[in-house]
Amino acid sequence: MVIVAGLSLKNLKPRVWDPASPYYLPDLTAIMVSYADFHKSPAQRRAAMKQTLRAYLGVPEHIRIYLDNGAFYFLEHDGGIPQDAYEEFVQAAKPDWYPIPQDFIPTPRMDDETQLSCLRRTMEMNIAFEHDGFVPVMHISRHLATYIDEFSKSKQLVQKDSVALGGIVPNLLRKPSAMPYAEVLKSLLQVRHVLAGKHLHVFGLGGTATLHLAGLFQIDSLDSAGWRNRAARGIVQLPGRGDRTVANMGSWRGREPDETEWLLLAACPCPACQQFGVAGLKAAGIDGFCNRATHNLWVLLQEAQAIQRHLAANTYRDWYQSHVENSVYRTLVSDTLRLVENGFLPASN
Repeated sequence: MVIVAGLSLKNLKPRVWDPASPYYLPDLTAIMVSYADFHKSPAQRRAAMKQTLRAYLGVPEHIRIYLDNGAFYFLEHDGGIPQDAYEEFVQAAKPDWYPIPQDFIPTPRMDDETQLSCLRRTMEMNIAFEHDGFVPVMHISRHLATYIDEFSKSKQLVQKDSVALGGIVPNLLRKPSAMPYAEVLKSLLQVRHVLAGKHLHVFGLGGTATLHLAGLFQIDSLDSAGWRNRAARGIVQLPGRGDRTVANMGSWRGREPDETEWLLLAACPCPACQQFGVAGLKAAGIDGFCNRATHNLWVLLQEAQAIQRHLAANTYRDWYQSHVENSVYRTLVSDTLRLVENGFLPASN
């Protein structure tokens, strides 16, 4: 299970992928940048195309570069993504992984007709870009079965090594008209069975709690910008415990660490905490942001490794019961684990 760290071209700090940076995380193996950021900055777009993304960002060879197509941005701006420009960028900038130019995301509150329209438009794009290395996209929605049926009709698409899955986050976050949790789990189960043997990437599933679902469903990679977004709000993550607010960032409010959790943070071995301590997590400005962001991503990477380690050792059930404290996700994890143990999912390797 690969954690793909989402970046922002507006502020590339902390440079967690750079061995020369004090925030370097050796366990990081993949990053993601959005084409929307390059679209909004023509100068950066030209530079990345001239140098390649790897050279422009200074990314070591052992780290894979994922490109997000910026679908959310383009659905609301500029009348949609410029497909020719996106394809030109992919060819010149040479990301290691890149989806179709645009997918049309069905939100839970859409009616059936609108969701089906999103499905048809996304499938049209999948088929139009079934060549080369473009990764097709499907979405968790009330019409997932139709996605799978349409996908299976294309001889080219079924031969793809990698597929991306979107639409899960609005449902897990309980947006208006969101699917019941049981239906979300059923949908993930359905996708994992149909796409057995393929690299399955899930957009935006990178939280300390949802990592457990990804591990149990054998998701191969998932991206997260949450490590940065939380840091900007003064929030850090604690393994198995979720979010805690450590810095006052204006209107953002949340649960603060208790006495035990402050001690856990004081003993944290991540690069930021080792160098700058709890005071660094509490700090304002860019330094505080970098410290919190680095800590958050380190926690995600460590949590993913622990999940995989316990699954491989068949000790996961006992471990997660004492490790995961979030009551909502404990229920989801329990339900998913039951599917695995009852043979509805293959055992993890």
